[in-house]
Amino acid sequence: QGKILEKMGVCSKIAFTRYVRSGRKLGPDPQLLLGDALFGRVPVRVYRPRAPSAGLRAGAIFFHGGGWLYCSIDSHEKMCRYIARESGSVVVSVGYRLAPEHKYPAAYEDCLNATIHFMKNTEHYGVDPANVIVCGDSAGGNLAAAVSQTLAGRSDLPKLRAQILIYPGLQALDFNLPSYQQNRGVPLLFREHAAFFALQYINGDASHLEEVLEGSHIPLDIKLNYRKWVSPDNIPEKFKVRGYKPHKAHEFKAEVYETVKRFCEPNLCPLLAEDAIVHQLPESFILTCEYDVLRDDGLLYKKRLEDNGVRVTWYHLEDGFHGVISLFDYCGFSFPAGKMGLDSVVKFIKGL
Repeated sequence: QGKILEKMGVCSKIAFTRYVRSGRKLGPDPQLLLGDALFGRVPVRVYRPRAPSAGLRAGAIFFHGGGWLYCSIDSHEKMCRYIARESGSVVVSVGYRLAPEHKYPAAYEDCLNATIHFMKNTEHYGVDPANVIVCGDSAGGNLAAAVSQTLAGRSDLPKLRAQILIYPGLQALDFNLPSYQQNRGVPLLFREHAAFFALQYINGDASHLEEVLEGSHIPLDIKLNYRKWVSPDNIPEKFKVRGYKPHKAHEFKAEVYETVKRFCEPNLCPLLAEDAIVHQLPESFILTCEYDVLRDDGLLYKKRLEDNGVRVTWYHLEDGFHGVISLFDYCGFSFPAGKMGLDSVVKFIKGL
C-alpha cells in the first residue's frame, strides 16, 4: 500500500509505514502513573507503579525499535506498561528523532542524553541510582548497546546496573551471516530491510543497497581486522544446520565505502567496540529469535561479552521471529513466544 501511495504522489512509503506503525496512546492505567516529559529536548514517557514500594525502585530506560525510521513511544506503550507493572520498576520510554530526516547520530545522541538526564535525576522518580538499566528492542537494542558502551568509562555518573538487548542489530559489515541466509524472507524483518534501515539511518537513502548486501562496501583489510568479532566461525554449529553457505564477497567498491565508512563506528555498530570498552560493560541480557536475520548479531555479541568476563543471561526463542515481543498482545491476538520473551525480561529485572 505504501508503494502504491508513493507512486500516486500521495505520500512516501516511509510516511505511510510510519503512520501505520505509530501506535496510539492508551487510556489511564489503574496500576501506573503515566506522565509525558522532556529530558532536555528529548520527549519521554514515564511509567511509575502506583503501589507503594519498600525502597527505591529499579529504573529502566527503554528505546523502541523500528529500524531507526518507524515506531514511537505510543507503538511500544503496551510493552512498557507491562514491564513497569510486572517488574515494579520505573520505565522511561524515549521518543528519539527518526531517520531519514534525522540521520545518525541523532537517535543515538537523543538516547544518550535522555539516559544521562535520568541518571542525574533518579531521586525525583524514586529510583535507585545504582539500579538503572538501558533496554531496547531491534534498533532500540542497538541504541541501548551503544549508550551502554559510551557510559562504561564515565566516572561522573553511577554505573549502569544492566543492559537488556532484545533481538538487537549490532553490525552492518556482513549481511551474509548464517541467520541472514536462513531467514532472508522471514517476516517481520527481511534481509533487504535490515540493510535498507541501516543505510537510511546513516545516509538518509538506500542507493547502495545491493553493494552492501553483497559485501563490497567494506575494504578487505577492515574485514580481516574485525573478523575476530564478526565471523560465521564464531557462530555455534547448531545454528548452521538449517543451511549456510560461506559467502564470497564481491569486489570492493571504494566509492561505496566512502558513503558508508561510519558503519565502522561502534556508536553505530556496537559489535565493533574494542575489548577495553566491552570488558567494562554491565551485566547483560540478550534475547534472540531463531527465525530472525539479526539472530547472529546477538550470538556474536554474547560471545564478545562472555569473552570479556561480562555476565550474560541469554534467552533464545526457538519459535520466535523478529518483532514477536511487540506482538505479545496485539489487536486481540496473542503470540505465546512474545509473552514468554517479555516475561523473561521482567524476570531478569526482578532478579537484579
